[in-house]
Amino acid sequence: MTRSASFPLTLHLSSPEHTTRLAEAMAPLLGAGDVLLLSGRVGAGKSHFSRGLIRWRMRRVNALEDVPSPTFTLVQTYPLPDGELWHADLYRLSDPDEVEELGLAAAFEEAICLVEWPDRLPTPPAHALRLHFETGEGDDARTLTIAGGKPWESRIASALEVTP
Repeated sequence: MTRSASFPLTLHLSSPEHTTRLAEAMAPLLGAGDVLLLSGRVGAGKSHFSRGLIRWRMRRVNALEDVPSPTFTLVQTYPLPDGELWHADLYRLSDPDEVEELGLAAAFEEAICLVEWPDRLPTPPAHALRLHFETGEGDDARTLTIAGGKPWESRIASALEVTP
């Protein structure tokens, strides 16, 4: 049964495992130039989702390595055979001009980019998929709101087909 993915779409994720399954279902849908903007308060699930997605892509090509949070390094890059993946955490940036120094503008065109705290970007890419995480009912539950342009709707619908 195909679920509709009309945006904005709100999902209720009952556990960290559910969040990981969604990230793993979305991972194969991404390619060079895809940007995911992950927003939400500290502890809302942005990094957990990102790690699940990154680990799935790494396991697929047998390139296992640690997936640390980029909170202090600002950017972690993962060169994979099918393209580079960037995971950025802009929380510690105090000025939007600092984004230029990170090289994200070029990465938005050439790599898969996961960007936490996208409100720090001077201009977010118009083609990005936006994921907003909030704590849900219960300690581990999360509510995820997904929004993006029309091309994302069918791509996300296929991810929803494989996640409960």
